[in-house]
Amino acid sequence: MPEVPPTRSLLASAVESVGGAERPGQVEMAEAVDHSIRTGEHLAVQAGTGTGKSLAYLVPSIRHAVAEDETVVVSTATIALQRQLVDRDLPRLAKALKPELGRTPTFAILKGRRNYLCMHRVHNGAPDEPDEAALFDPFAVSRLGREVKRLHEWSSDTETGDRDELVPGVSDQAWRQVSVTAKECLGVSKCPIGADCFAERARAEAGKADVVVTNHAMLAIDALEGYQVLPDHDVAVIDEAHDLVDRVTSVATEELSGSLVATAARRCGRLIDQDVADRVAEASDGLAMILEDMPIGRLDALPKALAGALAATRDAAHMCISALGPDRKEDVEGATARKLALSSLEEIHDCAVRILEAFDEEHDVVWVSGDFNNRNPSLRVAPLGVGGLLRERLFGKRTTILTSATLTLGGAFDTMARQWGLPPSDQVRKIEGAATDKGIDGPKWTGLDVGSPFEHGTSGILYVARHLPPPGRDGLPPAYLDEIEELVNAAGGRALGLFSSMRAAKAATEALRDRLSYPVLCQGDDATGLLVKKFAEDERSCLFGTLSLWQGVDVPGPALQLVIMDRIPFPRPDDPLASARQKAVSARGGNGFLTVAATHAALLLAQGAGRLLRSMNDKGVVAILDPRLATARYGGFLRASLPPFWTTYDPTVVRAALQRLDASVTP
Repeated sequence: MPEVPPTRSLLASAVESVGGAERPGQVEMAEAVDHSIRTGEHLAVQAGTGTGKSLAYLVPSIRHAVAEDETVVVSTATIALQRQLVDRDLPRLAKALKPELGRTPTFAILKGRRNYLCMHRVHNGAPDEPDEAALFDPFAVSRLGREVKRLHEWSSDTETGDRDELVPGVSDQAWRQVSVTAKECLGVSKCPIGADCFAERARAEAGKADVVVTNHAMLAIDALEGYQVLPDHDVAVIDEAHDLVDRVTSVATEELSGSLVATAARRCGRLIDQDVADRVAEASDGLAMILEDMPIGRLDALPKALAGALAATRDAAHMCISALGPDRKEDVEGATARKLALSSLEEIHDCAVRILEAFDEEHDVVWVSGDFNNRNPSLRVAPLGVGGLLRERLFGKRTTILTSATLTLGGAFDTMARQWGLPPSDQVRKIEGAATDKGIDGPKWTGLDVGSPFEHGTSGILYVARHLPPPGRDGLPPAYLDEIEELVNAAGGRALGLFSSMRAAKAATEALRDRLSYPVLCQGDDATGLLVKKFAEDERSCLFGTLSLWQGVDVPGPALQLVIMDRIPFPRPDDPLASARQKAVSARGGNGFLTVAATHAALLLAQGAGRLLRSMNDKGVVAILDPRLATARYGGFLRASLPPFWTTYDPTVVRAALQRLDASVTP
């Protein structure tokens, strides 16, 4: 094989082939990624919107994969970025780099087993038990039947079995009828349709690919669980790395409820002695009764009655697992039923054990959660932090490149690095008051900010409404609604309203629809994707919503020239994980509020502000109504996390700027 050209040359060819122009930040990032791969030193890269960071990490990754005959894993947080990489960036790159590499680079996408059709379940596998609520709802039952019928028909046409390719989609309940988790799978050797398994086919394709695109959840499972789900790889690129900790925490979070224990009881009922199965059913009733009387929220101590119910659940599950015994040579239908029962029993047993041990070891947080009416309460358990796990099982095993448009919170990488389990870096300044974990030793890493091609100081204004009262707990103050009305009118619509709660978004929508002459779309009125499309097409409309819009909206051009945030998005004071993490930092002598709550808010503020400038010609205003951004001691930390917009506190100045911008846009 001929010698592989250097990254710099390959990047030039790639950029030329897509009709773009090289950007200094992109070149700097590509060379840094190449250096990281060659030296094994981990790299965190902040690359602003418009940098072209996908090419900057894909080109050196492909070069390494081809030169060393190794697989590189690229992990993303969102389906949208996965699709961009697999459907657009990688096909174009493969074509562009083929002449210089001597062959066409290959790539594949890999998701969790639950995302693929299980043909055994489609044809003759044991169906899931119906949802208890659905038994009394004939409309729900008939809808489920129609969806399952459609899935059976689709199974004959699809070549991948990938749920994301089914349009329109189906409910989770319907999809569960035709899919299995990794723990429920019979395995290739035992499944009669194992040779034609969609999930196994996807894994086989991934094993042969130069670049495998996956998601943070799969990366976490591969790193944290006891079994391998990704191909062998010595380099991992984590895009949207600002979301890594939350996604890993989600994977490491478990749930236990009366209904989950009841499901396990039903699944094992016909497979073992009825007296043994009844023990699990009784444990289900006891756990459900105790949880119904418990308040929603974090548990700092384990109540005696709950401890008894958990011990009963643990012991009953263990008895059933023992009664099921080791694998036997049995018919396929029996093997399927046994596998489903065993999976449920092991999950409730292990979760009960984990909760019982959590109050002694203090590595986990336990809380009671429920729906809006406190019905269907459940216990949840999540790790207090995932930094140690990531340090040992991700950074300790492979070279890792982390990138995002928002990594330097408070102006430094160390805030995110601490969450990832990386040691403080001598290259970046420390944040006064934040916990630094000085005692940890860890792998060497470098932080690099390649900037953005946007001229933030001349393209955007940061307006902080310092004259408004601080936000209260009783919804949006009238002064906030007046401020939003004046800003939207000055902008001629064109506004994205990012609210800290769905209640606030709906309240603003209801109040302002009668006061504004522009259409106001609200998250929840329709599918979010369709609402964003309508907002982009109608340049004088407004879109109000909450969390997913803070990070998921990409609307370049004149349809979006004003981003409004109602308040600093601190986590709720009663958020069980955030409050436990704050308490732990404070116990170590750090500032729990700054380390946890302010960091959470800084990340969301930076992500929300990033909705404004999406292309080189974009201009506009980010308006934050919460005066604490200007007046509180932590305001400087939060402002340092935002792009370097020109800042004003004067409402007349910002309204005049919006009016000029509106007038400059061709109708």
